[in-house]
Amino acid sequence: MATGDVYPANLFSVELGKFQVETVQSVSVPSMQLDAIETQPAPRPQAGEITITRGMDKSKAFTDWINTSLEKKDISTARQNVTIVQYDVKKNPVLRYHLTNAWASQRQGADLDASSSSPATEQVTITYEECTVERS
Repeated sequence: MATGDVYPANLFSVELGKFQVETVQSVSVPSMQLDAIETQPAPRPQAGEITITRGMDKSKAFTDWINTSLEKKDISTARQNVTIVQYDVKKNPVLRYHLTNAWASQRQGADLDASSSSPATEQVTITYEECTVERS
């Protein structure tokens, strides 16, 4: 990739632990910040949330993980490392957002509309304790 080129923002997937569980429709990328105490930067883990939009009939493994948090309310078992992977046009990984101790904190199902031809999607909010970025 030449200097000044940008990566496409439409090729990405979700990894649960070390396994790719599915490609998704959209992801709100984690924001990162540095807190300052007086005049010295104070790096510390930043907790946060992302929202994933996915097809409702996607990966069983990812759905089971979401259900562990939201239906079984077993957050201690559900906490896992989740990685969002962004790819270049040749489908090579270029960025990885590693979310530490993540769990599903909210799910919103699709709006049902008989006049719509759009696919049914759901939005899942993932809460995490720390985010790190790895560039390939």
